[in-house]
Amino acid sequence: MNSTEIIILIISGVLVGFINTLAGGGSIISLSVLILLGLPANIANGTNRIAVGLQNVVGVSSFSQQKVMPWKKGLLLSIPAIAGSLIGAKIAADINENVFRIAIGVIMLIMMAFILFKPQQYIYGKKEIQEKPLNWKTYIIFFFIGIYGGFIQMGVGYFLLAGIVLGAGYDLIKANAIKVLIVLLYTPFAMLIFFINNQINWKYGLTLAIGNMAGAWIASRMAVKKGVNFVKWVIIVVIIITTAQMFGLYDFKSIIQSLIQPK
Repeated sequence: MNSTEIIILIISGVLVGFINTLAGGGSIISLSVLILLGLPANIANGTNRIAVGLQNVVGVSSFSQQKVMPWKKGLLLSIPAIAGSLIGAKIAADINENVFRIAIGVIMLIMMAFILFKPQQYIYGKKEIQEKPLNWKTYIIFFFIGIYGGFIQMGVGYFLLAGIVLGAGYDLIKANAIKVLIVLLYTPFAMLIFFINNQINWKYGLTLAIGNMAGAWIASRMAVKKGVNFVKWVIIVVIIITTAQMFGLYDFKSIIQSLIQPK
């Protein structure tokens, strides 16, 4: 690994950590960078989990220090997500990439519609839901979110935010805190599966993690300081950029490649 690769991994990691902590979908950047640096897709997927795990250690610590972490419900929601992540990490199936990209893009646009047109429901949460115990439907939803997160990290933050806000009633600040806690807790289990199958490049993963942790620290501090409206607009911008990639309006991998290998 040369100095150029180190710089690229750290800089991209900062951006990924920031995006993942405030919204989701940042792994589209890290996976693209890792693949373009020469890692096979399955090893890139496993390697990315190192950075994701360490990024969320910082995020959880920061949200906790700022006293916005709803620990009880966060830990309860982590249980089905962990179980699902084990299954997701073991899944080996062929997926039609075009269908997958379109499906994620549609889901992101629907979530953006909720943010823009139903802010009282999505952004600010509902106190009456927060005070109720979690029901079995919520646990099932988070089990399936865990399967997705275990299989591929990219975009899982959107599903977690939707489930936490709509299912548990928290606003975007506390929902982001719970989100990073859940991802932190299920990531080691998913990583174990990739480790057993020799699908982790530790040098690349730990280097990327340096940037991810810095990005997570910046994002968690800004989220609490700036408030829910700041988080809302970060999510909207990220959704627009990511959805455009999903629908093929531009090719992020080509952009990264042109930066890594300039003509």
